[in-house]
Amino acid sequence: MGEAVKTVCDLERDTLRGILKFLNEEEVSEICSYLRFRAWRKGEVLMHDGEQGDFMGFVLDGKLAVKKETSFPGRFTLIAILDRGAMVGEISAVDRGLRTATVAAMEDVRLLILSCDDMERIIVEKPAIAFKLLKRIIHVLSLRQRRAYDRLSALL
Repeated sequence: MGEAVKTVCDLERDTLRGILKFLNEEEVSEICSYLRFRAWRKGEVLMHDGEQGDFMGFVLDGKLAVKKETSFPGRFTLIAILDRGAMVGEISAVDRGLRTATVAAMEDVRLLILSCDDMERIIVEKPAIAFKLLKRIIHVLSLRQRRAYDRLSALL
């Protein structure tokens, strides 16, 4: 799937800067050693609602479906479709809590993975980058919450 790279740091700089656009070039170079690649095939589940979260990801390529099970077992409501550059699993990466939705690959997908342990290492070792990362997470969460409010108000 895609180009043959050995580590995240071997990725083309433009690709990394496009995904981590909230960081400057030097910060991208510093954070890449904390990130790992992970790939899933179309139809595979990356995260299950209610499971313990241990990582977050940045979508390199492919599409993800974020869905929530309804009161009818086995039936889901589509919450969002995420593609290149999107963050996924960010809530659990911060609080190590339970996943709030199920995330499945709509097509073959590759992510840059940041584990909870590496998130904590960044906070200690690279506080300026951690600040920007946490600020980005808050920004993304606020946008998603606003959209959820808009959808909810349209239903009422």
